[in-house]
Amino acid sequence: MTSFSPVRAVERTLLILEHLNQNRVTRVSDLHDATGLPKPTIVRLLQTLEQTGYVSNDPRHGGYQVTSKVTSLSAGFHGDPLVVEAGRAHAAALTNHFMWPATIAILHDDCVIVRYSTIPDSPNSPFHATVNMRLSLNHHALGLAYLAFCPPEQQNMLIKILMQREEGSKAKIAEKETLLRRKLRTVKEQGFAERDANMEPRSSNTIAMPVMNGERVLGTLGITYYRAAHRRQDAVQKFSGKLQTAVNRISRDISRLS
Repeated sequence: MTSFSPVRAVERTLLILEHLNQNRVTRVSDLHDATGLPKPTIVRLLQTLEQTGYVSNDPRHGGYQVTSKVTSLSAGFHGDPLVVEAGRAHAAALTNHFMWPATIAILHDDCVIVRYSTIPDSPNSPFHATVNMRLSLNHHALGLAYLAFCPPEQQNMLIKILMQREEGSKAKIAEKETLLRRKLRTVKEQGFAERDANMEPRSSNTIAMPVMNGERVLGTLGITYYRAAHRRQDAVQKFSGKLQTAVNRISRDISRLS
């Protein structure tokens, strides 16, 4: 909250730019219908934007269009990926509902990396902090959820990279690949992934699902809980429905933001 009212001229200018950016050419009447602003006000704002180089007038089509200079307005933005931007509120809602921490991870090389966590908001977190933590694709829930649901070509490439890092004979590595692919089929059939039971900390478990955009996996969302607090089947029943709703809503919001 601020101690002063917003500057109306700035609000109106940004509103005009937003609508101009949605169309190749926009007429004054279109802007009037979309914003409800008086036409004389719209014309003055357009002329100012034209003089500063952000908008050009296209007489052939009787309207205005943005110029390449508008790209400079986002040059300083180096924020989180869209899945994190869209997912923050939904992850926070999960923690608010269940009290357990929720985490968003994205692919990074041959692993996923945690980009957002509600650990600070959870009174029950098994971890002190996880942001920027690297998690494996073949043992951690957030990684397995990515690997199981990504397109087949990408999955094969990532599995090949993972197997190149394994030690042992060719037969042993082939056996590990077979077991991994079997695990991925199970994850995809049940719709969620869980951390391997032998991964530390063994006192907790994570249930994770992919955030999809068509066939692409944009990231993964998971809930972590203490095993002593919930039996595995009870945890799946308790968390999976809300988790699925959350990833669906994140996908929807990503489409809207895009």
